[in-house]
Amino acid sequence: MNLPLCLKRQGARSLESDTDMTEQPPIPARKLHVAMVGAGLSGAVAGRALAEAGCRVTVLEVRPHVAGNCHTERCPETGVMVHVYGPHIFHTDDAQVWEYVNRFATMMPYHHRVRATAQDQVYALPVNLHTINQFFGQTLRPDAARAFVAERSQDNADPQNFEEQALQMIGRELYEAFFQGYTTKQWGCSPRALPAAILKRLPLRFNYDDSYFAHRFQGMPRDGYTDMVARILDHSGITLHLNTPFVAADADAFDHVFWSGPLDGWFDHDIGHLGYRTLDFERFTAPGDWQGCAVMNYTDADMPFTRITEHKHFAPWEAHEKSVLYREYSRACGPGDIPYYPIRLVAEQALLARYVARAQALSGVTFMGRLGSYRYLDMDVTIREALNTAGMFLRQTHAGTPMPGFAVSPL
Repeated sequence: MNLPLCLKRQGARSLESDTDMTEQPPIPARKLHVAMVGAGLSGAVAGRALAEAGCRVTVLEVRPHVAGNCHTERCPETGVMVHVYGPHIFHTDDAQVWEYVNRFATMMPYHHRVRATAQDQVYALPVNLHTINQFFGQTLRPDAARAFVAERSQDNADPQNFEEQALQMIGRELYEAFFQGYTTKQWGCSPRALPAAILKRLPLRFNYDDSYFAHRFQGMPRDGYTDMVARILDHSGITLHLNTPFVAADADAFDHVFWSGPLDGWFDHDIGHLGYRTLDFERFTAPGDWQGCAVMNYTDADMPFTRITEHKHFAPWEAHEKSVLYREYSRACGPGDIPYYPIRLVAEQALLARYVARAQALSGVTFMGRLGSYRYLDMDVTIREALNTAGMFLRQTHAGTPMPGFAVSPL
């Protein structure tokens, strides 16, 4: 799922690869039997790579469908392709990852644009020249707008939290209108309790570009993400089991286990639960075009939901007479909830370090993906890391050296 850009990339790594995806890793000396726990992008992509290298792959998924939180399905009432767990937009600068998804899906052009309702007005996000001029009732050109915002920004050489970072970048008026209330609702705490790094990737544009992402490659799979992941898993070396939970004791049946479930879940949360935010969705349908865009953020603090998504706009090449929409409400993730966003504040970082140390001491299991490494990962980074993890496993096996607990450290 795609977070608002001001909150994205928490813990995400560079897309630069350790391994060229065109490079063929060595084939294991014997046919290994590996388990992929989870049929989301991590398990599917790594499983496919290992199956193509000659491994026997068993994929175990606790849910009744593949693709994890990327799961899409047609609404029988409207025909709209619905992103069941919230919208996912594919965007990347990694040409090899883009080529990879095009192996398994027809990627249709889609450029994400977001609007925000704030103080009874509708604005474009990320904040750009049109947002600035509209909000302040000005007709500024780029250089004048840059100086105008700088005059309102607070001079702080070393911002220590989200709020201080925002005040330094955009000033109090824009911060309070677009980020203070939204961030409080999204994370359930004051922006002063969040690290400054969360906001540092915010694009502040002094032109009229209202594209949400600036990546070279952007699109949507024509037939949905679930179809794409099902095609990735469609290999003679892969056996898929849905509605099938996995526990650590099952590991003895395999040469190696790749775990993309929650890191603390492997240990039955025995020293505590890592903190996540989860989402509740209020689904409704409407005739015609209800809001005119895919995503409308609601930034005022007194509006209980964070945004409304209108799913037919994620497939602009289709036409539908009715529409499917979700209101999103963010809250703390409890037992039995679906975890979405890792919190990674001070208490969680300390608990994470303890779980990571225990995971690294294990043999025969590698933790991967968003949940397994307790990081927010975009889909392109997830695919890249899954391919690199599979390649590392093949090289380590060929060399007779053990596979580490993490191909990418969560710390």
